[in-house]
Amino acid sequence: MWPIVGLSYGTVLGLAAAFGGFFAFALVLVLGLVGFVVGRTMEGETDLAEMFTRRSA
Repeated sequence: MWPIVGLSYGTVLGLAAAFGGFFAFALVLVLGLVGFVVGRTMEGETDLAEMFTRRSA
């Protein structure tokens, strides 16, 4: 459920920030993806710490 809420929130923010044109489309896309990732992280499906930590070889 949280990924969909995050995606919806990012999309609404993007639509409120800009109207029309390619820039608005790109902004809505980026904010929607950020909202989706945040939602997945809140739900525990994605571990951001694992993605951004260095591994020693």
